[in-house]
Amino acid sequence: MADYDLIVIGAGPAGFTAAVRGWDYGKRVALIEKGPLGGVGVHDGALSSKTLWELSKDYRKALRQDRGFVAQSVELDYRQVIRCVEQALAEKVGQFERQLTALSQPRQGQPGSVTLVRGTARFLDANTVAVDGDEGKRVLTGERFVVATGSRPRELPGTPVDGRLVLSSDHLMSLREFPSSLVIVGAGVVGCEFATIFANFGQTKVYLVDRADRILPFEDEDVSRTCSRNLEAKGVTIHHRASLVAMTTVGDEVEYTIEHHTGGRETIRVERALISIGRIPNTESLDLDLAGVNLTDRGHIVHQHCVTSADHIYAVGDVTADVALVSVGELEARHAVECMYAGLCEPLSYDNICSIYFLDPEVAGCGMSELEAQKKRIPYRVASYGYGLISRAVAMRSTDGFMKLLVTDDDEMRILGMRALGPHSSAAIEAVSLIMSQGRSVKDLADVLHPHPAITEGVQDCIRMLLGTSIWKPHVFQSELRLSRVTYADDGTAQQETLRKEPKGK
Repeated sequence: MADYDLIVIGAGPAGFTAAVRGWDYGKRVALIEKGPLGGVGVHDGALSSKTLWELSKDYRKALRQDRGFVAQSVELDYRQVIRCVEQALAEKVGQFERQLTALSQPRQGQPGSVTLVRGTARFLDANTVAVDGDEGKRVLTGERFVVATGSRPRELPGTPVDGRLVLSSDHLMSLREFPSSLVIVGAGVVGCEFATIFANFGQTKVYLVDRADRILPFEDEDVSRTCSRNLEAKGVTIHHRASLVAMTTVGDEVEYTIEHHTGGRETIRVERALISIGRIPNTESLDLDLAGVNLTDRGHIVHQHCVTSADHIYAVGDVTADVALVSVGELEARHAVECMYAGLCEPLSYDNICSIYFLDPEVAGCGMSELEAQKKRIPYRVASYGYGLISRAVAMRSTDGFMKLLVTDDDEMRILGMRALGPHSSAAIEAVSLIMSQGRSVKDLADVLHPHPAITEGVQDCIRMLLGTSIWKPHVFQSELRLSRVTYADDGTAQQETLRKEPKGK
């Protein structure tokens, strides 16, 4: 008999979810973790950076002078800011600890238990792991396994990250003060989020190296353009279409050289550098080959619906090549354990996955963007509704942004995706995600009664535009509203046609 029914390696959001779901099924679970509980989902990642973003946004709002009042003597200290972030992390870690303590012993009527094992795990064979910890080496056997060891920042070849001058996202909590200047290499979500944070605080001159034509190159151009404009308005210098040629440390500073798309080169010296060029999976030390688990060339675990090449070992979260989001990791963890013990093995759908980017403005989305729809040559209709026409946004004095809804180009008008930029945008997409998961028409949301004033009224107004029943007309508010159909020529080129729907009953 094995020591445990289920062994979970990694106690981040995905691993913790898998362990608790194993307890739900009455299983004896071992949860192995070498670092702090919560993993990157809490530390040096999702919760820490988002707390920092919220604080930066509050600070910038406190300095506004267009609201009839002016705050005096607003003091700012980086260590005090980080202390506030640390308080948030401690609260979350405390919740993990409280839960694990409560589940550590079987209760009457519930045979399950979760045992936290501290240390670094590696497979010895398909059913055995060795755990190297402070108290020595332990050998554990299990019937089933979930690998949820997460990921870490990718390093730039030839540019060592020393944690003092050249940083990754793992090192920002250790800074003693705001750097006077900072270059961020990488203009994806994480790079742009940190550019937003430091620009909000206003103590750091920020440079952003963007080798693509525009920041957030995987997003629609209107999303990228709005976020780029706002970063530059805060004083961020974006090196568009520029390649990093060299980066070296000179004394207590960092010197970097970029080559512009025109061929010219420029060298700039800054106080700190942040490398933000993606993440790599934490799989190399697990000895997965001894368990019969296959990896890709990039170190991701090969799987089909979370099942690896060893059918009793599952992989969830960032160790797979799927969407690297906390919500996706938790979804996959639930799916894996439910497949093991309840036979609920229907393939997962990622079509309605929601995401949020902590930029200026806040960006949220679910389903397809226009860029994705056009790559797949899917005809669609799109309604875009400016925040300037949403009463709640007007009341908040925060009207920079829009909502955009994509539907199929037919009478059914099934929802393909949505993007929202602005305050409360993450809350605005939830109902759309639900309708998408059910494959239903946008018409099913038309009669939802929203509170007034609320940001979510913008979703309803997008729908009414598509149905031809909106109060505000696109031909009147041409810069705030857009109603279009996108089809494709024989050569695949996207063709956009402005729609002018007649009012119902006319």
